Amino acid sequence: MSERGKETREDREARESRERERRVNESARPRIRLDVPRAPRRRVLPEYDPDAFGRLSERIARFLGTGRFIVWMTVIIILWVVWNVSAPEPLRFDTYPFIFLTLALSLQASYAAPLILLAQNRQDDRDKVNLEQDRKQNERSIADTEFLSREVAALRQNLGEVATRDWIRSELQDLLRELDERGRPAEEGAGRGEHRPGEGGPDRG
Repeated sequence: MSERGKETREDREARESRERERRVNESARPRIRLDVPRAPRRRVLPEYDPDAFGRLSERIARFLGTGRFIVWMTVIIILWVVWNVSAPEPLRFDTYPFIFLTLALSLQASYAAPLILLAQNRQDDRDKVNLEQDRKQNERSIADTEFLSREVAALRQNLGEVATRDWIRSELQDLLRELDERGRPAEEGAGRGEHRPGEGGPDRG
């Protein structure tokens, strides 16, 4: 019995030690929560700001489409050719047929084309946003115009049933005219009764 009890005690101690190790490992390991965003992973490629790169590409594309760029490019090419033709042999860095100049121009064209396309894509995106905003603004304007039209029509319909100042004035004038016409016969009758001979006065004969 003592050996069995000793073995069970050792097993219990081993189990408790394993449980303690498991708890320590769980506490050391970061707990995953759904309400906390994950930490960003490390990227092999360098990170950059797309918006800043797009603005830079637009500036370059805008400069490439100006006359200043054409003038400076022409001046540089002329100086390049003149130097490599008329300069002494040791000072020439690109002799005829000017392979280095051709390579530089090809490299410039290979970079200029994607930059111009990127600038055009950004401009297209801005145009789409502007068109969407204009469409929403037009829809709101049309809705406001229809609402105002309905309100004006309702006001006109209601004003047709409202007594206006001119109508009240005309009605009052009609009433005054009618009262005058009713009062005149009585006044005329009273006047004729006062001037009748023999009525209301002493007998003369």
